[in-house]
Amino acid sequence: MTKPKLIHLIFAFIAALPTTALAAAPSDRPNILWLVSEDNNPLLGCYGDPLAHTPALDRLAKEGVLYERCFAQPVCAPSRFALITGLYAATAGPAHHMRAKGKIPSWLQGFPALLRESGYYTSNNAKTDYNAPINLAQAWNESGQRAHWRKRLNPEQPFFSVFNHEVTHESCLFPERSLPLSRPPTDRAKVRIPPYQPDTPEIRDDWGRHYDYMSLLDDQIAAKLKDLADAGLAENTIVFYFGDNGGVQPRSKRFLQRSGTHVPLIVYFPPKWRHLAPAAPGTRITDPVGFPDFAPTVLALAGVNVPAYMQGRAFAGLARPAPHEFVFSTRDRMDQRYDMMRSVMDRRWLYIRNFRPDLPYVQAHEYSFKARGYQSWARVAAEGKLTAASAQFWGTKPSEELYDLDADPDNMINLVQVPTLRPTLERMRRALQEHTVEINDNGFLPEGSSIEGYEASREAGAFPLARVFALATRASERDPKNLADLIAALDDPSEPIRWWAAQGCTMLGTMSAPAEAALLRRLADPSGAVQIAAAEALAALGRIDAALPALERGIADSNTPAFILQAGNVLNRLGERARPALSAMKRAVASSPTATGGTYPPQHILQHAIAVLEGTTPSLVYP
Repeated sequence: MTKPKLIHLIFAFIAALPTTALAAAPSDRPNILWLVSEDNNPLLGCYGDPLAHTPALDRLAKEGVLYERCFAQPVCAPSRFALITGLYAATAGPAHHMRAKGKIPSWLQGFPALLRESGYYTSNNAKTDYNAPINLAQAWNESGQRAHWRKRLNPEQPFFSVFNHEVTHESCLFPERSLPLSRPPTDRAKVRIPPYQPDTPEIRDDWGRHYDYMSLLDDQIAAKLKDLADAGLAENTIVFYFGDNGGVQPRSKRFLQRSGTHVPLIVYFPPKWRHLAPAAPGTRITDPVGFPDFAPTVLALAGVNVPAYMQGRAFAGLARPAPHEFVFSTRDRMDQRYDMMRSVMDRRWLYIRNFRPDLPYVQAHEYSFKARGYQSWARVAAEGKLTAASAQFWGTKPSEELYDLDADPDNMINLVQVPTLRPTLERMRRALQEHTVEINDNGFLPEGSSIEGYEASREAGAFPLARVFALATRASERDPKNLADLIAALDDPSEPIRWWAAQGCTMLGTMSAPAEAALLRRLADPSGAVQIAAAEALAALGRIDAALPALERGIADSNTPAFILQAGNVLNRLGERARPALSAMKRAVASSPTATGGTYPPQHILQHAIAVLEGTTPSLVYP
């Protein structure tokens, strides 16, 4: 028996154990309440924001423990996968993409199922976009808009309850969204516009609206806490408040800068349960915390053994492991647009590796460009009026980024080239490499690969990740000296090696006869993803005649929606050069499969490519 299979059997055995036998008796255990807000950074008074009006949350922080370095994934569904499983989303591809269906093993449960087995009542109100087929009936006594801890039949039964608050969601900035305010609106003139954004009236108003909705959120949190107190449960309930991913302003949600991943986290421990707290009330914790840590933390607080497969660490409870030195975030496909970034954070430093630095930060992402702030940024860019600072986000990316979170909270000064920081850079690079291999990061596989998923990617010999990571790193350097290695890798037996070799040729854009010959061979590759990557590289080298037929085959592959998305992305990036494929794109839109299982409709990217060619996309809305 191979070692990976043995490990899976051990995990399955542990998961199948009767948790009630492992846990403390249910008669005297804390209730645990999660109050979750959507799409916001720590725009709270307790985090030092002078414009915030958040008295309920500020009081909760004063009486509880505030975590200064909590980092999420930069978008909701991969974040919720981490929350419900205690695993990084990239460990079970394609769960790391936004709107996907992660391939998980049959033994993997949502962690509330372990609480239920130990005697807890579990309720979820109401988000379930876990990016994977989590068994909801197993995890929750009730899940939906009416779910509530009040519905447990035995008032002595401990509960774990989740309430998601959508008032601060990205859509709060859309023109059609308007909610009544409980106090005078935020003075737009007092809003601080970070240097990476242009100071437009629309962006200034979006910031003001977000502060207004944070105030409404605070009212909602206050109401939930009052319900708890009125029911006589406040002194027996540990309360978590946290945001589900970074903020809604441009260069926040969907990106790995601090503005996209830094979220508030406050945990209140009533006096009865303060022995489970990591520190005294009012303490500010600087150790980094990530979303895979939440599941083991709740299990530890409830007295339930933490399964060995979980990748997070408990940050509260009786027996806490040593705190993290690093936490990690990933950015992959966002709805219809592909990109790939990885980040490492510790107490002070943020390191970002861009594995497709040739792609711009800002892509024509349909949903985010509903916000007037994004539209105004595109307008100012088209007018050529961006400052050097606000133009940074509008172009291609460096291969690496290193920021001092204390001295440069806006992440404006990339310190990669500073000689004295070379040891820090090497330490962060090494941490990313080790973490990638440890979690078996499926982001280094093409979406739609036959070896994608928790179990398939762990089969012996299936995914030579150490080699893949090394090649992907060299490819993203965009250094001509790596061309010979890329050409050789195009004929490697491993699919992800060939895929990264082809992408490296695209990023490099350097023509040579051996490169062209090797890429032409890959147009008949057994992997559709490799064919598409080779076609993009050939287009970058000027062989559009060879590239377009392969891309047309890709968008016609109704059996693999991921290949339609990949080929559609390439056609969209080609712009006018894709015009000969216009008829094929229209046929593909008519025949493309609709979205299933929470995945993203593959025809959307083709519709945008067609609109660009036909001149029906407003130039000041999308870049």
